Amino acid sequence: MKATPVSPLMNKVAGYIAGASRRALPAKVQEKTKHHLLDTLAAIVSGSRLYPGQKAISYIEAQGGTPEALVLGTGILTSAVNAALANGMCAHADETDDSHAPSLTHPGCGVVPAAFALAERDRRSGVELLRAVALGYDICARLSMSLGDYDFRDAGHSTHTFGPTFGAAAAAGALAGLDKRQVRHLLSYTAQQVSGVSCWMRDAEHVEKAFDFGGMPARNGVTAATFVSAGFTAVDDVFSGERNFYVAYGGLGKPEILGEELGRRYEIMNTNIKRWSVGSPIQAPLDALLDLIRTHSVSADDVDKVEVRVSITGANTTDNRHMPDICMQHMVACMLLDGIVTFETSHDEARMTDPKVLALRKKITLIGDPALQKVMPSRQGIVTLALKNGRKLRNHTKAVRGTAQNPMTRAEVDEKCFHLLAPILGKRRARRLVDTVWSLEEIKDVRSLRSLMRA
Repeated sequence: MKATPVSPLMNKVAGYIAGASRRALPAKVQEKTKHHLLDTLAAIVSGSRLYPGQKAISYIEAQGGTPEALVLGTGILTSAVNAALANGMCAHADETDDSHAPSLTHPGCGVVPAAFALAERDRRSGVELLRAVALGYDICARLSMSLGDYDFRDAGHSTHTFGPTFGAAAAAGALAGLDKRQVRHLLSYTAQQVSGVSCWMRDAEHVEKAFDFGGMPARNGVTAATFVSAGFTAVDDVFSGERNFYVAYGGLGKPEILGEELGRRYEIMNTNIKRWSVGSPIQAPLDALLDLIRTHSVSADDVDKVEVRVSITGANTTDNRHMPDICMQHMVACMLLDGIVTFETSHDEARMTDPKVLALRKKITLIGDPALQKVMPSRQGIVTLALKNGRKLRNHTKAVRGTAQNPMTRAEVDEKCFHLLAPILGKRRARRLVDTVWSLEEIKDVRSLRSLMRA
C-alpha cells in the first residue's frame, strides 16, 4: 500500500508531545498543575477505601505483575499498566476528582494515574511529572473538543473516555521518552483502544463509571506507551488518510482544534477543582445554599420549601439518585441540617434512610431550567428558600468555587487534600505528602514518594 503523507496536524501534535518533558511550564501553569496533581492524588487515596476502589484493588492484587508502580493507599507494587488501572478507578471512585467543563471530561482521573505510573517506572523527576501532567490535560481537552464534545456525547459516545485516554497516552508517552515518530505510533495505538458509550450514567454502584472515566483511560494510555517503548510499530498518522480516526468518529467537530494554541493556551488553567466531594451539578446549589445559611442564619427548622434550579442535564443526572454524593435532594437536605457538607457526609449511605433527612427531602423541588441549560458548560445553580415566617431567600451561583472562573487558593486545595489523605495515611505522612507536592520541582525521583503513599 502506498504510504500516506503525515499531515500537518499529526506533525504538530506529535512534535508537541515528544518535546514536552524538555519544555518549561510558565510559573502560573506549573503552580496550577500542582493543584490538580495533589487533588487527584488525594482522590486516589480517599477513593481506595470506597467500593469501586476496593474492587479495583482486589482485582489488581490477584493479577500480580512486575513491581514497577504503587497502587496508592496500599502496599501493592505491580506493573505500570495495572497500577494505572487501579489508581484510575480509585481516582473516580466517587465525585471528588477534577473536571474540564468545555470538553466534558474529568482529566485528572485518567491523566494523573498514567503519568504517575510511568514516572515511577522510569524514575522521572518531579519537574518531568508536572510537565507530563500539564501536557495530558492539553491533549485530553482538545481531543474531546475536536470531536464536537456536546454533539459527540448526544450521539451516544462518551467524552469522558475519549479525551482522557488520549491525555493519558500523551502524558505516559512523554515520560517514556518517545521521539516524534514513536509518538505518532503511540497515538495510533491509543486510537485503536479508545472507546466508550454514555450509558455509564445507568451504573448504579459507580464501579463501571470509575473504570470508564479513570481506570480504562489510564490503563489504555499506559499500554500504548509501553507498547511503543517495547519497539511496537504502527500507522504513522491515524488522524489523516484512508479510514482514519476522524473518519470513524468525526463529522461532529473540527480536527484542527486538537492542535490549536499548543504551548500558549494551557487547558489545565481551564479545569475545575471540586470544593465539595459531590457530582458536578450539585456544586453550584451547595455554594448558593451555604451562602444563604451563613448570611441569613438559616437552619433546617426555618425552612418550609426549597426550590433548586440547575441545567436540564444536571437535574436529570442528580434527581433522587440512590447514591448520596450524586443525589441533589439528599445533599441539599444534609447541608440544611448540618450547615456544611463534608466528605463523610457525602459518603454516608446509611443517612439516606434517616427520617430527618427524608422528611426534609420532601420539601425540596429540583427543576431542570432551560435558561441554565443554555449557559452550559457553566454549571450554575439557583436556590430559593421559602421560610416558615413568610420570607423568601434566593441565591444564584454563577461561578462555583474551584472553577476556572473562581479558582480555589493553594491554601484551600491544601486543606481539602489534607483532610482526604489524613484518615488513611495518618496526619504526619499526609502533611509531608502535601508539602512535598508543593515543592515537587525539587524531587529528582518520583519513586521517592512511595513511602508517603503506602498504607
